[in-house]
Amino acid sequence: MRTDLFDFDLPADRIALRPAVPRDSARLLVVRPGAPVELEDRSISDLPDLLRPGDCLVVNNSKVIAARLSGRRIGRGSAEPGIKATLHKRLDGSHWRAFVKPAKKLEVGDTVRFGTEGKVCFLGELDAQVSQKDEGGEITLSFSFHGPVLDQAIAERGEMPLPPYIASRREPDEQDRADYQTLFAHEEGSVAAPTAGLHFTERLLARLKERGIGPHEVTLHVGAGTFLPVKAEDTAGHKMHAESGSVSGETAEALNAARAKGGRVVAVGSTALRLLESAAGEDGRVRAFSGETAIFITPGYKFRAVDLMLTNFHLPRSTLFMLVAAFSGLDVMKRAYAHAVRAGYRFYSYGDACLLYPQT
Repeated sequence: MRTDLFDFDLPADRIALRPAVPRDSARLLVVRPGAPVELEDRSISDLPDLLRPGDCLVVNNSKVIAARLSGRRIGRGSAEPGIKATLHKRLDGSHWRAFVKPAKKLEVGDTVRFGTEGKVCFLGELDAQVSQKDEGGEITLSFSFHGPVLDQAIAERGEMPLPPYIASRREPDEQDRADYQTLFAHEEGSVAAPTAGLHFTERLLARLKERGIGPHEVTLHVGAGTFLPVKAEDTAGHKMHAESGSVSGETAEALNAARAKGGRVVAVGSTALRLLESAAGEDGRVRAFSGETAIFITPGYKFRAVDLMLTNFHLPRSTLFMLVAAFSGLDVMKRAYAHAVRAGYRFYSYGDACLLYPQT
């Protein structure tokens, strides 16, 4: 499909720079394609009343690491350039794939020094050598530390990797270390938050459980590729970056059993949805899964494992808007987003949310 079909007008002031407080006070647009009332303005706090006992919420428990590092190239001259790196995929205990700026200042064999101080004295300076360089500003960094020591060094020096649409308007700060993590986060590995999960509070979870609606956890480590725009003129020319994830056998069995009893699987975010679809067979049954997925969902895709979707508002021409257009219909989602813009909904990672029903 032509990429420009997924374009729409989004005023810059609609992109939220901070989350709602409390988190479950964010607005919620309910989208029911083909219903007499297609669009309904609600609140995240209404979610227990909008779902049914026996429904299953599927949440991503991946935890965001402080993956944005600032440093400088060393060893090639007195005026060494500043380098900004966003780690996006761990290869092993000491190697990471990363996007860097300015990429033209680095070559294979160069050393980048990130920071000069550590809270643990033996860490000293964190150095990494460029062991591979690809097109598009992507490199492989070989760090001087390994395993947990490297993880601590990155955590000390790194900033939360806010999406460029937020980071270009303000600097990340200490508040983001809490704001940009979901209530479910405990499996470290993401460099972008599974943002639909940001809306949940302990109070909301308690009300959902009282209604017989339980959360089920899966893990998908979100990569920085989620921020990359679709530059191809046709969606067929876009390549998704692979991300690693897992669905346990216990979770798969619970979801299949709930569905067999008439319960609905509600994916909390595009990450949970893409992982479930990767783990599902043609019969719609979810199976245990562990590995990488690069699934790219556009209109025409037949959904197998997910009945409803809770997701934030996404950007024009993004793979995420293409996914929701596939789920609820392109024309429906364009009407929903036009309504959201007019009604002052807040977009993107720290913004409001939609509860999407599938197109009829």
